[in-house]
Amino acid sequence: MRRYTLLLIPDHAEGGYTARVPALPGCITEGDTLEEVLQNAREAIRLYLADLEASGEPIPEETAPYELIRVDVA
Repeated sequence: MRRYTLLLIPDHAEGGYTARVPALPGCITEGDTLEEVLQNAREAIRLYLADLEASGEPIPEETAPYELIRVDVA
C-alpha cells in the first residue's frame, strides 16, 4: 500500500475543499465536504498511478512527509 500526503485547501467563499498531492504533480481534486474530498483524492491517486503504470512511467514514492510552515512577510 502506498501513502501520499494531501494538501487540503478550504474554499471559504464557495465551501468545500481542494486537495493537491505534492508528490504527484497535477494530481488535484475537489469535494464539497471533507469526506467527499478524501474519497475523490483516493480515486484521483488511483487513476494517476494507473496511468503512470500503463505508460511505463515510474511510480513516485513519498519518502518523507511534507512539512507545512507559515512565514510572515512584511
